[in-house]
Amino acid sequence: MPRLPATGGRDVHTVRFPVGRPPATVDVLIVGAGPVGLAAATELTARGLRVAVVDRARTATLVRAGAMGHTPRVVEHFRRWGLLQRIREAWTYPPEWNRGTRLVTSLTGHELVPVPRPSFRGPGTPDHAADEALRRPQTVLQQVFLDHLAEHGVSVAGGWELQELAEDTEGVRGGVVDVDSGERRTVRAAYVLGTDGGSSTTRRLAGIDREGDHATEKRLRLIVRTGDISDRVGAAPSATNIVFNDRASGFLAAVSTREWRVYAGPYPLGYEPTEDELLEIGRAAFGFDLELDLVSATTFYHATRIATTFRKGRVLLAGDAAHVRTPGGNLGEGIGDVANLGWKLAAVLAGHAPDTLLDSYDQERRPHNWRVADHSLERSRRSQATLAEIRAGGIPDDADLGDEAVRRRAEIGERLRRDHTGGAGVTFDERYDASDVICYEEGQLASEPGWRPDVYEDDPRPGHRAPDGRIDPHGSTLHDRIGTSFALLVLTEDLTEDGAVEDAFTQEAAARSLPLTVIHLTDPDARAVYGTEYVLVRPDQHVAWRGAVLPDGGARAVLDRVLGRARSGAAVEALGSVPAQRVL
Repeated sequence: MPRLPATGGRDVHTVRFPVGRPPATVDVLIVGAGPVGLAAATELTARGLRVAVVDRARTATLVRAGAMGHTPRVVEHFRRWGLLQRIREAWTYPPEWNRGTRLVTSLTGHELVPVPRPSFRGPGTPDHAADEALRRPQTVLQQVFLDHLAEHGVSVAGGWELQELAEDTEGVRGGVVDVDSGERRTVRAAYVLGTDGGSSTTRRLAGIDREGDHATEKRLRLIVRTGDISDRVGAAPSATNIVFNDRASGFLAAVSTREWRVYAGPYPLGYEPTEDELLEIGRAAFGFDLELDLVSATTFYHATRIATTFRKGRVLLAGDAAHVRTPGGNLGEGIGDVANLGWKLAAVLAGHAPDTLLDSYDQERRPHNWRVADHSLERSRRSQATLAEIRAGGIPDDADLGDEAVRRRAEIGERLRRDHTGGAGVTFDERYDASDVICYEEGQLASEPGWRPDVYEDDPRPGHRAPDGRIDPHGSTLHDRIGTSFALLVLTEDLTEDGAVEDAFTQEAAARSLPLTVIHLTDPDARAVYGTEYVLVRPDQHVAWRGAVLPDGGARAVLDRVLGRARSGAAVEALGSVPAQRVL
């Protein structure tokens, strides 16, 4: 049983990958046992595919963990996999430490922009999301995924390095080597998925280049360990803070009850700060003198490096192997990759779709990642400029409570407010507007408002995330009901009217042995949101088609298009010729 600290939670300081040999034959070989790779194994296993995961490392450690924050969109996928409650329970510091992201001069200093405290009976998540944001280290996700995969007999083997890839018309041969013994094995797979990080061996062996801006400076992500500091910070300190003072800037975030993440820099690319210098920055972030141990220091860059393609033949990339950008939400993009790709791989391997369906993975995810990366890089540059401006104007010492210091802190807070924008668009608006497998409506792409990182409104048009909502008084959501299959939403006002569209889809899906869930939504509010009588939703919760009547070619033409069997201009025009009937 996992050891429980005094405050509860789980001991996930070290995650040990299983010891074993990868199997000789699988449907998909996944290279990389980080959260994205293990999430991909979870997604594909749930769809009945035989999967194996290999990773060069034998362990993953908390103190080098990357992503901590997981948006409500990511949590929607945790929920879909049936793992949300496990992840909720596997916290490494008490959840009551989560008090929002505070902008402060230091942990014990002054709040620059007041953040509403959590209210015991206050409002929860946004109207368009049924789930909350979560903060959990990567090792928590890895341990939960590993436990789940072990229960399903999925092979995960640590200590095996991919060294060779050879592709033919039937599949891929992956040559893997035990990093300790030198034993060599060949894994035969229909496809290989590289989730092995920014320096991906899979990407290199496949000959896929990257493009984007290189960094001109670097920053360090530190993990520092404290003793018991509750006498200074209280029993429930703020776990997530962005610090602005003359020595420290950026996140000060709890990783466990004794370990915190601190940012240092920026530094010139060739500069190596000393340990003492880094520890002084750590103390400045806390705002008082304390004993700190420097546990780890990893370099990161404000830069964009995105693969020129996410698919080359039978090799696919996801997560950091496909896209590296300025930190902040990167793991969410990797989970989005997994959700988009999983059902497509399953459809191809089940014979429901041709191999060309996988081309749409690159068409849909790469433009989305460029949007988010461009925004993240611009935001980081703006933040650096703001910090320089604030420091040039002076930041009062925390101990200074004089009128001038109070005035200056208020001035700094107002400057930060002007820069602050929400991230609802980054979180939820993963629209796919250049895809061969979406049945866009006539004139849709020309009339849609442009993507914005700070704005999201539920949009039921094809290519967008299907708006979610409660559908029964006991709390089930539409996304819960959709599950892991295609879904046809039936939103007709009169349930006695002709059901020809519903019958056509159910018959065509049955003829293809394609799982399809039919969902009748009688709530007028649901019809007002979706704006038409019928909506076809993909297994990744994106709208594929909607309308009041079927286009020429009927349900067969729609499913052919959505499954990658109709890619010509004629098919596109036919399917786009019937606009949806929007309810006003």
